[in-house]
Amino acid sequence: MRILIAGAGKLGYKLAEAFSNQENSITVIDINEQALQRVHTNLDVLAVKGSAVQVELLQQASVKNADLFAAVTSSDEVNIVAAQLAKKLGCRQAAARVRNPEYAKQLDFLRTEMDIDYIVNPELETARYIAKYLLKGTLVYVESFADGRVGMLDFPVKNIPEWVGKKLREIGSFDAVLVAAVAREGEMIIPHGETSLMDGDTVYLFGKRDALQRFAASHFPPRDKRMAKSVMILGGGRSGYYLASRLRQNGAAVKIIERDEAQCQYLVENLPDVLVIHGDATDSDLLREENFAHMDALVTLTGSDEENLLLALLGKRQGIPMVVAKISRPNFIPIIEQLGVGRAVNPVLISAGEIIRFSQGGQVASLSLLLDGQAEVMEIVADEQTAVIGRSLSELGLPKGIIIGAIARGSDVIIPDGSAVIQPKDRVIVFCLNKDIPVLEQLFYRRKGGFSRGLWPGPKDSGKYTQD
Repeated sequence: MRILIAGAGKLGYKLAEAFSNQENSITVIDINEQALQRVHTNLDVLAVKGSAVQVELLQQASVKNADLFAAVTSSDEVNIVAAQLAKKLGCRQAAARVRNPEYAKQLDFLRTEMDIDYIVNPELETARYIAKYLLKGTLVYVESFADGRVGMLDFPVKNIPEWVGKKLREIGSFDAVLVAAVAREGEMIIPHGETSLMDGDTVYLFGKRDALQRFAASHFPPRDKRMAKSVMILGGGRSGYYLASRLRQNGAAVKIIERDEAQCQYLVENLPDVLVIHGDATDSDLLREENFAHMDALVTLTGSDEENLLLALLGKRQGIPMVVAKISRPNFIPIIEQLGVGRAVNPVLISAGEIIRFSQGGQVASLSLLLDGQAEVMEIVADEQTAVIGRSLSELGLPKGIIIGAIARGSDVIIPDGSAVIQPKDRVIVFCLNKDIPVLEQLFYRRKGGFSRGLWPGPKDSGKYTQD
């Protein structure tokens, strides 16, 4: 399949990386030669220097034959125009990254009137992700699938000390819960009965939502389950703006500390019910004056991963119940988990997951990328024309990197074993390592050459239009 990506920044690189693992023809366009060199050196893609709003360049890149054009430069306006041009020149689908809050209320107009098939806003999606966590009132995070009936729970092994050093078979059986994966030192592994759990591991569980809730209640100490009523946000950029707005709509009291005076003025004008404080989030005296330690939740959204990590650690040590840190560099995420700080969110992975879900059409209802995209968790609506229908899981010969975590059938949820048979219209929750996605495509997707993902398929750089 032919895929064109405009922008070789973080999101563009992540998309190119994901698609280069499949049998796709990928072209990345950017005016920043250094960013293109990184893409060309590390990935099997074609790198083209130039502006994505140049019609001649798009024609030379055969945009009319492309299955997907993804515009993810650092400029909203360039992305909008480039995506519109791609569609006018014959591209089948076009997606654009649009981040400016001023455009947030006009997204429907952009889609319909400018013929852009999908618009992703990393900061808005990040804010939604964080708000969902803060407002549901639990410290054990559960990702929801199948309209909330199936969940995925992850936690550091050290939170259950008696598990450290034990093999999975020694821990015992789990009622309607499946141990799908273990993250260890930045690598995702598929465990078996003889796998010993280590202190720095993070465990991923799938199961019926009520079963996961029972598991959490029996293994974690009692805690205040009310939703966060008071939230401090350190960093008042786009993500901070979107998050504060959403939290206020749900009744939470919000404080934002932002060091840029002009941005503070913007926040004051557009968030009248939010307390905006002009200051340095790393100033311990300021934090103390603002009752930092008495917040229900802390969210660190500054432009520095190091600041976010250290401030989140400080918040955890001060006893703040819920702590969330924005981390742009994936190699920092395992550090967050090992320190037990709280939740780490990566806007690039969130956005990439949303674009992939869009590209897969109605057959994929939801999707999450884990550990820098090493694994995907997706909810697939089983089609009667695919290879999985009518055969038991044991007959499918699934590789170890593909785990069928649950099957939602009507009002029932099945935690399958080898004898389970997938039926048409089942909602199948699948854990899949990146290397095994081609096998998943062959089994679950009816389109030749891969699923809908195959159709397109599965700090600022120096260039003016490179994604930051």
